[in-house]
Amino acid sequence: MTSLDVDRRTWTIIIPVKQFSRAKSRLVDFTPDRRRELALAFALDTVVAALGSSLVDRVVVVTNDPAARPCADLGAELLDDRPDAGLNPALVHATQVVRSDDPDASIAALSADLPALTTLELTTVFELMRSAYWFVGDAAGTGTTLLAARGGHRLGPSFGPDSYAEHRALGADVATLDGLARLRRDVDTQADLEDAVRLGVGRHTRAALSLD
Repeated sequence: MTSLDVDRRTWTIIIPVKQFSRAKSRLVDFTPDRRRELALAFALDTVVAALGSSLVDRVVVVTNDPAARPCADLGAELLDDRPDAGLNPALVHATQVVRSDDPDASIAALSADLPALTTLELTTVFELMRSAYWFVGDAAGTGTTLLAARGGHRLGPSFGPDSYAEHRALGADVATLDGLARLRRDVDTQADLEDAVRLGVGRHTRAALSLD
């Protein structure tokens, strides 16, 4: 086994989960209670996909919402968002904690709203992306759904509306691989959700939408 093979098997995925009471406000066809239910379902399906990958060593959910406890029931580690200052500070905090345990950990920050993501697609991108610092753009082409830094490289998260350009400016390579539609399909709007359902969502989202 080469050193690269070893490195590829030490990925820690960090999934930031904000307060569900403030999540998915643009899903206007749903009541606030239903939006909270869907946000949790999206996060759970994202966690399931990440935990299933043979190239993932740990899945850490950084959050201050007790309603995220079911993520731990699936096998993820819960980490308090001590900065409580937004998405990017939460990711910086979680990265510092992970690398205090393992300074050489390769870390990937993954959006929590990827209900159509599969383990196969996530594993494929980890297998094929060989650079030290890279990201996957969202379906709209302006955001980011995954930002990855191998051991020894700073993560430097800059998630937000223009994170595609921000991460490129920070030196991250863009994953231009085919077959990443599920990984690119984050859900903020009703149209996004319909597209995710078309691709095929995970069991928690299917249950929340009463699709079964």
